[in-house]
Amino acid sequence: DLLWCSSTRFEGSLNMDLNEIAMNLVPFPRLHYLVPSLTPLYSLADVSIPTKRLDQMFSDAFSKDHQLIRANLKHSLFLASALMVRGDVHMSDLRRNIERLRSSLPFVSWNQEGWKTGLCSVPPVGHSHSMLALSNNTCVKATFMELRDSFTKLYKKKAHLHHYLHVDGMEQSIFSEALSSLTGLIEDYHHLDVSKSRLQRDTPRLRIATGSSS
Repeated sequence: DLLWCSSTRFEGSLNMDLNEIAMNLVPFPRLHYLVPSLTPLYSLADVSIPTKRLDQMFSDAFSKDHQLIRANLKHSLFLASALMVRGDVHMSDLRRNIERLRSSLPFVSWNQEGWKTGLCSVPPVGHSHSMLALSNNTCVKATFMELRDSFTKLYKKKAHLHHYLHVDGMEQSIFSEALSSLTGLIEDYHHLDVSKSRLQRDTPRLRIATGSSS
Protein backbone atom coordinates (compact mmCIF):
# COMPACT_ATOMS: atom_id res chain seq x y z
CA ASP A 1 0.00 0.00 0.00
CA LEU A 2 1.32 3.46 -0.94
CA LEU A 3 0.25 4.87 2.43
CA TRP A 4 2.73 2.53 4.09
CA CYS A 5 5.75 4.24 2.54
CA SER A 6 4.33 7.69 1.75
CA SER A 7 6.37 9.26 4.55
CA THR A 8 9.59 8.24 2.79
CA ARG A 9 8.44 9.59 -0.58
CA PHE A 10 6.65 12.83 0.25
CA GLU A 11 6.98 15.73 2.64
CA GLY A 12 4.84 15.97 5.74
CA SER A 13 4.59 17.81 9.03
CA LEU A 14 4.93 14.58 11.01
CA ASN A 15 6.37 11.88 8.78
CA MET A 16 6.73 8.45 10.36
CA ASP A 17 9.81 6.29 9.84
CA LEU A 18 8.99 2.62 9.21
CA ASN A 19 11.30 1.65 12.08
CA GLU A 20 9.08 3.67 14.41
CA ILE A 21 6.17 1.35 13.66
CA ALA A 22 7.97 -1.69 15.06
CA MET A 23 9.34 0.32 17.98
CA ASN A 24 5.97 1.73 19.06
CA LEU A 25 3.49 -0.99 18.08
CA VAL A 26 5.28 -4.16 19.22
CA PRO A 27 5.62 -4.31 23.03
CA PHE A 28 6.45 -8.05 22.98
CA PRO A 29 8.55 -9.76 20.27
CA ARG A 30 6.06 -12.60 19.67
CA LEU A 31 3.02 -10.32 19.41
CA HIS A 32 4.07 -8.45 16.28
CA TYR A 33 1.08 -9.13 14.01
CA LEU A 34 -0.62 -5.89 12.97
CA VAL A 35 -4.21 -5.55 11.74
CA PRO A 36 -4.41 -3.10 8.80
CA SER A 37 -7.41 -1.01 7.80
CA LEU A 38 -7.74 1.46 4.95
CA THR A 39 -10.12 4.35 4.47
CA PRO A 40 -11.51 5.24 2.06
CA LEU A 41 -11.54 1.65 0.84
CA TYR A 42 -11.60 1.58 -2.95
CA SER A 43 -10.01 0.01 -6.01
CA LEU A 44 -8.46 1.75 -9.02
CA ALA A 45 -11.74 1.17 -10.86
CA ASP A 46 -13.70 3.43 -8.48
CA VAL A 47 -11.00 5.89 -7.44
CA SER A 48 -13.43 8.74 -8.14
CA ILE A 49 -15.87 7.81 -5.35
CA PRO A 50 -16.72 10.81 -3.13
CA THR A 51 -14.39 11.41 -0.21
CA LYS A 52 -16.08 11.01 3.17
CA ARG A 53 -15.97 13.61 5.91
CA LEU A 54 -12.71 13.70 7.83
CA ASP A 55 -14.18 12.55 11.14
CA GLN A 56 -16.01 9.71 9.39
CA MET A 57 -12.68 8.53 7.98
CA PHE A 58 -11.32 8.05 11.50
CA SER A 59 -14.45 6.17 12.58
CA ASP A 60 -14.30 3.93 9.51
CA ALA A 61 -10.69 3.00 10.25
CA PHE A 62 -11.86 1.04 13.31
CA SER A 63 -15.00 -0.39 11.69
CA LYS A 64 -14.96 -4.09 10.86
CA ASP A 65 -16.01 -3.25 7.29
CA HIS A 66 -12.70 -1.49 6.61
CA GLN A 67 -10.32 -4.10 8.04
CA LEU A 68 -8.15 -5.91 5.51
CA ILE A 69 -8.62 -9.17 7.42
CA ARG A 70 -11.83 -10.51 8.98
CA ALA A 71 -11.69 -8.87 12.40
CA ASN A 72 -13.61 -6.68 14.81
CA LEU A 73 -11.18 -4.43 16.65
CA LYS A 74 -13.70 -2.98 19.09
CA HIS A 75 -14.50 -6.38 20.60
CA SER A 76 -10.86 -7.08 21.41
CA LEU A 77 -7.95 -5.45 23.19
CA PHE A 78 -5.53 -2.92 21.70
CA LEU A 79 -1.85 -3.08 22.55
CA ALA A 80 -1.09 -0.06 20.36
CA SER A 81 -2.30 1.64 17.19
CA ALA A 82 -0.75 3.79 14.44
CA LEU A 83 -2.61 6.24 12.22
CA MET A 84 -0.84 7.13 8.97
CA VAL A 85 -2.71 9.98 7.29
CA ARG A 86 -2.28 11.62 3.89
CA GLY A 87 -3.74 14.88 2.65
CA ASP A 88 -5.20 18.06 4.11
CA VAL A 89 -5.21 16.96 7.75
CA HIS A 90 -3.80 18.77 10.77
CA MET A 91 -2.49 17.60 14.13
CA SER A 92 -5.56 19.12 15.79
CA ASP A 93 -7.73 16.82 13.65
CA LEU A 94 -5.73 13.81 14.81
CA ARG A 95 -5.91 14.76 18.48
CA ARG A 96 -9.63 15.54 18.33
CA ASN A 97 -10.54 12.24 16.73
CA ILE A 98 -8.31 10.16 19.00
CA GLU A 99 -10.01 11.73 22.01
CA ARG A 100 -13.42 11.18 20.41
CA LEU A 101 -12.78 7.48 19.76
CA ARG A 102 -10.77 6.71 22.89
CA SER A 103 -13.71 5.58 25.03
CA SER A 104 -14.85 2.99 22.45
CA LEU A 105 -11.42 1.44 21.88
CA PRO A 106 -10.20 -0.74 24.79
CA PHE A 107 -6.43 -0.43 25.30
CA VAL A 108 -4.31 -2.44 27.72
CA SER A 109 -4.08 -0.71 31.09
CA TRP A 110 -0.32 -0.19 30.83
CA ASN A 111 -0.47 1.54 27.42
CA GLN A 112 -3.53 3.77 27.41
CA GLU A 113 -1.59 6.36 25.39
CA GLY A 114 -0.39 3.80 22.85
CA TRP A 115 -1.00 5.91 19.75
CA LYS A 116 1.51 6.62 16.99
CA THR A 117 0.60 9.18 14.35
CA GLY A 118 2.05 10.19 11.00
CA LEU A 119 1.06 13.01 8.66
CA CYS A 120 1.96 13.26 4.98
CA SER A 121 0.82 16.46 3.30
CA VAL A 122 0.50 14.96 -0.21
CA PRO A 123 -3.05 13.59 -0.74
CA PRO A 124 -3.78 10.38 -2.67
CA VAL A 125 -4.98 10.57 -6.26
CA GLY A 126 -8.67 11.43 -6.44
CA HIS A 127 -9.13 12.21 -2.74
CA SER A 128 -8.41 15.04 -0.35
CA HIS A 129 -7.33 12.67 2.43
CA SER A 130 -6.92 9.00 3.29
CA MET A 131 -5.64 6.91 6.18
CA LEU A 132 -3.95 3.61 6.89
CA ALA A 133 -4.45 2.35 10.44
CA LEU A 134 -2.20 -0.37 11.85
CA SER A 135 -3.39 -1.90 15.11
CA ASN A 136 -1.73 -4.41 17.38
CA ASN A 137 -4.94 -6.01 18.58
CA THR A 138 -5.80 -9.37 20.14
CA CYS A 139 -8.50 -9.93 17.50
CA VAL A 140 -5.84 -11.66 15.37
CA LYS A 141 -6.21 -14.59 17.77
CA ALA A 142 -9.33 -15.68 15.88
CA THR A 143 -7.40 -15.76 12.60
CA PHE A 144 -4.68 -17.92 14.13
CA MET A 145 -7.27 -20.25 15.65
CA GLU A 146 -8.87 -20.77 12.24
CA LEU A 147 -5.44 -21.43 10.76
CA ARG A 148 -4.64 -23.96 13.49
CA ASP A 149 -7.96 -25.77 13.02
CA SER A 150 -7.49 -26.02 9.25
CA PHE A 151 -3.92 -27.23 9.64
CA THR A 152 -4.84 -29.81 12.30
CA LYS A 153 -7.52 -31.38 10.09
CA LEU A 154 -5.00 -31.92 7.30
CA TYR A 155 -2.13 -32.89 9.59
CA LYS A 156 -4.12 -35.65 11.29
CA LYS A 157 -4.59 -37.25 7.88
CA LYS A 158 -0.97 -36.51 6.90
CA ALA A 159 -2.34 -34.81 3.82
CA HIS A 160 0.30 -33.24 1.54
CA LEU A 161 3.11 -34.09 3.98
CA HIS A 162 5.00 -36.07 1.35
CA HIS A 163 5.56 -32.91 -0.70
CA TYR A 164 7.56 -31.38 2.15
CA LEU A 165 9.30 -34.46 3.56
CA HIS A 166 11.13 -35.00 0.27
CA VAL A 167 13.03 -31.76 0.88
CA ASP A 168 16.45 -32.20 2.49
CA GLY A 169 16.43 -31.20 6.15
CA MET A 170 12.64 -31.20 6.41
CA GLU A 171 11.33 -33.53 9.10
CA GLN A 172 7.83 -34.20 10.36
CA SER A 173 8.79 -32.94 13.82
CA ILE A 174 9.08 -29.43 12.35
CA PHE A 175 5.32 -29.41 11.74
CA SER A 176 4.65 -30.42 15.35
CA GLU A 177 6.95 -27.68 16.60
CA ALA A 178 5.21 -25.10 14.40
CA LEU A 179 1.81 -26.20 15.70
CA SER A 180 3.05 -25.93 19.28
CA SER A 181 4.44 -22.45 18.61
CA LEU A 182 1.14 -21.33 17.09
CA THR A 183 -0.79 -22.68 20.07
CA GLY A 184 1.51 -20.76 22.40
CA LEU A 185 0.91 -17.58 20.42
CA ILE A 186 -2.86 -18.04 20.70
CA GLU A 187 -2.50 -18.51 24.46
CA ASP A 188 -0.48 -15.28 24.73
CA TYR A 189 -3.28 -13.35 23.05
CA HIS A 190 -5.86 -15.13 25.22
CA HIS A 191 -4.11 -14.07 28.43
CA LEU A 192 -4.26 -10.45 27.28
CA ASP A 193 -7.96 -10.80 26.42
CA VAL A 194 -8.64 -12.10 29.92
CA SER A 195 -7.07 -8.95 31.34
CA LYS A 196 -9.58 -6.83 29.39
CA SER A 197 -12.13 -7.15 32.20
CA ARG A 198 -9.61 -5.66 34.61
CA LEU A 199 -8.94 -2.54 32.57
CA GLN A 200 -8.93 0.68 34.55
CA ARG A 201 -10.70 3.18 32.35
CA ASP A 202 -10.57 6.92 32.69
CA THR A 203 -7.51 6.85 34.92
CA PRO A 204 -6.95 10.42 36.12
CA ARG A 205 -4.10 12.09 34.29
CA LEU A 206 -1.48 14.27 35.87
CA ARG A 207 -2.85 17.77 36.19
CA ILE A 208 -0.53 20.73 36.13
CA ALA A 209 -1.65 23.52 38.43
CA THR A 210 -1.60 26.98 36.90
CA GLY A 211 -1.94 30.41 38.40
CA SER A 212 0.20 32.92 40.19
CA SER A 213 1.55 32.22 43.63
CA SER A 214 0.62 34.61 46.38
